[in-house]
Amino acid sequence: MDKINQYQEAILSLLTDYSQFGKPGAGLETQIIADKERNHFQLLTVGWQHNSKFVYAIAFHLDIKDGKIWVYQNNTDAMIGDELMERGVDKNDIVLAFHAPSERKYTGFAVA
Repeated sequence: MDKINQYQEAILSLLTDYSQFGKPGAGLETQIIADKERNHFQLLTVGWQHNSKFVYAIAFHLDIKDGKIWVYQNNTDAMIGDELMERGVDKNDIVLAFHAPSERKYTGFAVA
């Protein structure tokens, strides 16, 4: 399996695991958005809470570009970089893109 396919599977495994945590509540659903052709991935909750408040909440947004996984959004307490490494992703191929470029060198993961 080539690296891109391996990384796609690692991301989808992570998102699938998180999609199964608890129930989002009446009127809400959890969705995995996966565009494997363009390497964009998201886990989100969407719907109407109590029939009065529209919810569109992104838990995770990850992309694969230039052979690395770019984590753009992590709205959880999960240590997503560590969890990706447990799924076989090289630490140097994980970019925590929600940190400023000048701060990424302190994350312990890839700078870019």
